[in-house]
Formats: sequence, structure tokens, C-alpha cells
Amino acid sequence: MFQPNTFESHHMFDMTRRSSESDLGKLKEDDYETKSGTETMEMEAPSGDDQDPSQHPKRKRYHRHTQRQIQEMEAFFKECPHPDDKQRKELSRELGLEPLQVKFWFQNKRTQMKAQHERHENQILKAENQKLRAENNRYKEALGNATCPNCGGPAALGEMSFDEQHLRIENARIAAKYVGKPLSSFPHLTPRSLDLGFTNLGTQSGFVGEMYGGCDLIRSISGPSEADKPMIVELAVAAMEEFLRMAQAGDPLWTDQVLNEDEYLRTFPRGIGPLGLRSEASRESTVVIMNHVNLVEILMDVNQWSSVFCGIVSRAMTIEVLSTGVAGNYNGALQVMTAEFQVPSPLVPTRENYFVRYCKQHSDGTWAVVDVSLDNLRPSPTSKCRRRPSGCLIQELPNGYSKVIWVEHVEVDDRSVHNIYKPLVNSGLAFGAKRWVATLDRQCERLASSMANNIPAGDLCVITSPEGRKSMLKLAERMVTSFCTGVGASTAHAWTTLSATGSDDVRVMTRKSMDDPGRPPGIVLSAATSFWIPVPPRRIFDFLRDENSRSEWDILSNGGLVQEMAHIANGRDPGNCVSLLRVNSANSSQSNMLVLQESCTDSTGSYVIYAPVDIVAMNMVLSGGDPDYVALLPSGFAILPDGPGLNGGGILEVGSGGSLLTVAFQILVDSVPTAKLSLGSVATVNSLIKCTVERIKAAVMTDNASCR
Repeated sequence: MFQPNTFESHHMFDMTRRSSESDLGKLKEDDYETKSGTETMEMEAPSGDDQDPSQHPKRKRYHRHTQRQIQEMEAFFKECPHPDDKQRKELSRELGLEPLQVKFWFQNKRTQMKAQHERHENQILKAENQKLRAENNRYKEALGNATCPNCGGPAALGEMSFDEQHLRIENARIAAKYVGKPLSSFPHLTPRSLDLGFTNLGTQSGFVGEMYGGCDLIRSISGPSEADKPMIVELAVAAMEEFLRMAQAGDPLWTDQVLNEDEYLRTFPRGIGPLGLRSEASRESTVVIMNHVNLVEILMDVNQWSSVFCGIVSRAMTIEVLSTGVAGNYNGALQVMTAEFQVPSPLVPTRENYFVRYCKQHSDGTWAVVDVSLDNLRPSPTSKCRRRPSGCLIQELPNGYSKVIWVEHVEVDDRSVHNIYKPLVNSGLAFGAKRWVATLDRQCERLASSMANNIPAGDLCVITSPEGRKSMLKLAERMVTSFCTGVGASTAHAWTTLSATGSDDVRVMTRKSMDDPGRPPGIVLSAATSFWIPVPPRRIFDFLRDENSRSEWDILSNGGLVQEMAHIANGRDPGNCVSLLRVNSANSSQSNMLVLQESCTDSTGSYVIYAPVDIVAMNMVLSGGDPDYVALLPSGFAILPDGPGLNGGGILEVGSGGSLLTVAFQILVDSVPTAKLSLGSVATVNSLIKCTVERIKAAVMTDNASCR
């Protein structure tokens, strides 16, 4: 009786390995047909009498399987490619085969399937490489005809374009996958480490610093050098891979959208950064009313991105565009950027980041935009926040909708955060994915509202003119952006913080306004304060946005009756609305005043922002005129939950307890920009904001007590 020889499996493995290393794309189909589904090879040793010393001591013998045996094993293979000993024995009894024959058949079948998959993947990658090469040649031809803007001579081309560099890196990754060599074995492609820069800085001391002091990264940063660009490309590709895995992973990496840090470190071994940095990771998904093309454009255009997320992005700048993408879209676009992220309160320090943003369209049609910090390119190692691979995965849905999966993953030193905001910040809700997604969803609704044409005319206050709606929404958008630039901890918007204001809990800043058609000329004071109040955020939001209760807190209305003249609903929630209010003065000798107000709310926070406006200017806006020349000094409120809590069903939600309320005013104290600021003006603003806070507390606390 002939016994199967275990040399067979080793022989097969060695043959496959040598074929892969020589040329994977040239593996022949028939090399695998013989050994995968129709035959099992065994070794037979001849008897001593018949053995010829000149011949090989063993010869191969093949057993051809019947059609039924093949069909049964093929069907079993589809369900279970790796049967255990018990399954192999059961299958061998049913088919009349030896267990080792079944074992060898499954080994060979797996080898065949792997080779077929690799050949198919190789063909796809080869086609992509040819496409990139063709695009690169077109770029070279176009650049070859370009002239230098400085000297008028031919423009100089670098030794290697971005697309060629990207192509080489992809090829290196392919080679590493198929021949078992790590990427580091290609030294011309890896000038620096790929560990995201988190282990190169060493342990730092004195990391906290002053809230508004230290190095201003965004003002001082410069573009990357030519030597750094290949490393940036590698970093972007690696970040994209990690981001996609994190966005699409389930347990055990994510549990109820909370990252398992131990599992993350096992899955993505990286340096964990200097001592004192806290990890903050979150994931959130939603469906928004915007098509995927427009979403990608918003994320890749720094001005649109800053505008849509003005409550989170206090300032941003594109330092250098390394690639604009291919085929007329953002697929393959790569940008080096800086940004500052904020919470609408002067009590929470901003987070500055220097990072690369990479956009890619994947084979299934989804788009991904990922950020990752470039810490090892920083001019100063004093950053308090580093972005691990974070970003947005966008899937196209019917009827102009998109599904968005957002991942935010940072390491941050947040020890300068005020105590009343620490629960919110530590939970990840202040800067996390939930806030980004909620803001995006609300802004998409707002944009859809501005483009709507079928507005019912039943309500006399509703603006039905498309031109008037568009102009009023544009003016309100500028008002909200202006408010957000002055309410956070950022000092980058031409404001000067006054160190001696006579108050520890009110931050006062000043600015000289000159030659700005969107602001009245003169000296402007901005005052802001934040405090905790044991009232749910929704109750405070409804109180502040209601024109009927405005006289209870608005000192400037002088107790006059407030009436809504016009409004634009811009979201599912009735609180999302832009309104034009008339304040009828209680004193008949005083003229009436118009106030433009926008109120907006989502699951992570709310705003009520307003500004006095000129009657003549607003008539022009409502007629569809240009709103850019309407002068605004916005004031208002930012309302945040005081931290995460549990609802009655034991589910984590936002805003189940008290509220963190920020009150901010902008006041024109002198119409002459060159005038000197008086201490009396500062005292007046301080008194105004303190009196407003006391009125709000008295009203909502009384209302809250009566509701219980």
C-alpha cells in the first residue's frame, strides 16, 4: 500500500514561493489545475529488488478524483476553506478518500485561489500604474511648455513629480506584499521613519504653558522642503490605510463608537508620543443631504471648509498643494495645511495642527479624506496636539444624499482647560467626531434651505423671494462667522487681549476697524465670559431665541416690544432659523431698531447670534442686493452641554444635565479708529455683560424651578 508523503506540501509551497519571487504574473494556470481539483499526488517507493541505483529512489504517483468527489469538496471549500481534522475525516468517509488526500486537496485549492487572486490584483494594479504613468507624462508635457514667472525662462522640473513618487511608493508596497520585503528595504523611497512622527520628539518638560502664550504655529510655519515631500507622500498613504481600517472596523477595536486603546496599539503599533499627552478618539456616522462631489470639494477647499465648520475651525491655511489630483477631480490630491480648532468659549485653549490632507477615491466608489500630523517637520516641538489618522469616509447614496463616517483621533495636552469644561473635553464631545458630523449635517440642511424654491407663502413672515432668501442667509452666515472668531480662545483675528480689565472671569479684547465694508469704522470692544448653569441646554436655547422673552435679558432693547418681521427656516429643527426682528422702543421719542438673528442647534450645541442692522441696508438685502457691504457687529450666546450623561434607558447622550453658557458682546465704543481707548469704555462693557448674565440666570432658574 502506498503512503502519501508529507514532502508534497513542502514541495508545493517551495514551488509557489519561487514562482512568486521570479515573476508572479507569469504563473501558468495548468500548474495549479493538476494539483488543485482533479488529482492528488503521492510518492511511491519501489521494492528493493526492482530498485535501479541510477534512478531516483522515489517516483510520483497521481490519483485522479471523480467528478462527484471534486464537486463535493468544491462545495465544502466555499463554506469552509480551512477544515479541521474532524471535518476532513468526515469528508474522507463520505467521499471514499484518505484524510491526507482531502488535506492535500484543500492545501492545493487554497494555493490556487491565492494565486488567482494575486494575478487578478496584479492586473488591476498594473492598469492603475499605466494610468498614473500616462497622467504623469501629460503633466510633464504641459509643464515642459511652462515658463518661469520670475525670469521668463523655461520652468524647472524637479527630479521626480508627485505622481511619479506616489507611483513608486505604490509599487514598493506591491513588491513588499508579494515578495515579503518590508518597505524599509527600499531606501530610495523611505528617507524617514513612517511612525507618524510620534517618537522623534522625546519627552518634553514644561508642556502646559500659558493659555494664550507660546509659539503661534500657524503664523510661523513654512512649507515643507523638497527633501521632506517624499516622506509626506509615504505618510499620507500609510495614514489612509489606517483610517480606512478604523472607519470600517467593529468590535473589538470599537465598542459603542469608543476606541479600545489596547486593541488599537496591537492593531496599529506606533509610538505613543511624549509623556503627558492624552489620547482622544471617536467615530460617528450619519446621512446628509448633499452629494459626495460637493462634500469632497468642501473638505479640500480650505475657505469652504473653514466657513462650513466655523464653530470648530477658528482659522486655517493651505501651506502648499503637492498634488491637485488627477482626471479633473480631487482623487489623489495632497495638501500641507495648518489649522486651529476651538470650542466657543475663552476658557478652552485652541488646538493648533500642522498636517497633510490626502483625498482618494477607492475602487468601490467611496471617497476618503484623511489628515495626519507632520510633527517631525515642525519648526518647534511645542505642539500640544497631534492628529493621528483622522478624517471622513463618504459614500454616495441616491437622490443627492451621502453617508458619512467620521473618525477623530488625536493626542493632546489639555491640562489648561478650565475645570467646568473638562468633563465635556475629556469625553471627546468638544472636539470629537460627533461634533463634526452634527455640524456638517446642520450646515447641509442650511445649504439645502437656501437653494429651495418651493417655499409656502401662507406665513406672512416667510421670505419667498429666492434672491432675498439667498442674500439674507449670506449676511447671516457672515454674522455667525464673525461671532465665532471673537468668542473662542484664538487671538489670531486682529484682536488685542487686554490684560488689566478689572475682572477675572470676563475676557475683553479690542480691535481697530478701518476700511472694512463689513464692519463699522472705529474702535470695537469684544467681551466674553463663560459659566455653568444647572438648566438643560434646550431650555436655555428656547428662552434666548424667543422674541417674546427677549426683553427679560436684552438690556439694549430698553424693554421695548420685539416683533418678528421675517424669517427663513433652515433645518428640520424649528430652532434652526434666520429672523429679522423689529425692536419697538418703549420711548416714543426713540427710533425703532432692526436686529438680524440666527439661531441654530444640533445634538452637540446651540447658538443664538444677533446684530443690529440698518433699515435701509436690510431693505436692499431683502430685495436680493449684495449683503457684503452691510456693517455688522455680532453678539450672542453659545450653549454647550456640561458633559456626557445617561438618559433613562442607560444610553449615553449629550446634554442630560446642566449647560455651559458663553455670552459675548461686540460694541463700537468710538467711531474714530485712531481714538484712544478709555477705561470707562472697558468698565461699561464689563457692566453690560455682567448685568446680562444676571438677568439670564434669574429668568431661566425661575423658569426651571417652576417646570419641576
